[in-house]
Amino acid sequence: MPFIYHGQGVASLYEDFVERLMSELALRGTEITNKELKPERAEMDVKYIDERGRMFFSVDGENVKVVYEVLRDREEVPRGIKGALTGAGIGSLLGGLLRGGDVKDRVIDAASGAIAGGAYEAFEGYEDSKESRTEFAQELAEAVKEVEDDLQYIISGQEEARREARAEAREEKEELTEELGEIYADTISLKEEIELMEMEGADVTRAKVRAERAERLYEEAMMAAEEDKEIEVKAKMRAARKMLERAREYLEG
Repeated sequence: MPFIYHGQGVASLYEDFVERLMSELALRGTEITNKELKPERAEMDVKYIDERGRMFFSVDGENVKVVYEVLRDREEVPRGIKGALTGAGIGSLLGGLLRGGDVKDRVIDAASGAIAGGAYEAFEGYEDSKESRTEFAQELAEAVKEVEDDLQYIISGQEEARREARAEAREEKEELTEELGEIYADTISLKEEIELMEMEGADVTRAKVRAERAERLYEEAMMAAEEDKEIEVKAKMRAARKMLERAREYLEG
């Protein structure tokens, strides 16, 4: 008789979910043995007070699916059968009842009233056991929800951190773009000044070489920016700034 639960939206932290749930169940008095832990799948035996069962984990889309199968000490045995267990045919009769059909008809057909009564109450006990939620199933439901809430909080924090990182990256990229624009403007302005001085007969050779080098560094920085090579962009920009400074020094010297 399986009980099925889902850790909602925590598949990305599957292994953490399994470990946390095992710890939470242990704190609630559960004995866990025969663990088989694999990527995206796990199973283990559990014992809670006098209840035993097998628990299974698997990734189910964005969720983690938890299935608990209780191993009952069949309630139908102590209820009604008792001494009638020694009667002929009780095993086959009970098996027939559990496979379906009209219960009363099968009981009437039985050779012994004592056996029939025992089998009938056995069937009723079995139906009761199917409908009742076990103590561990209740504990498991609460534990799954608690672990889910903890991991949802962590996931929410991770998403917020990623959003902040993306915002910082966008801001830094905008700053780099702005600085590249300033370097381009300074380079164009300096080249215009060099041309004017050259037309006036001034020796601008060294300044002109450095201005042209600054322009090439700017172009290389732009290419690096398109490829998101932030470190290279910054290095090229620093070098371009240095070339522009030296070129202006030569013009003013």
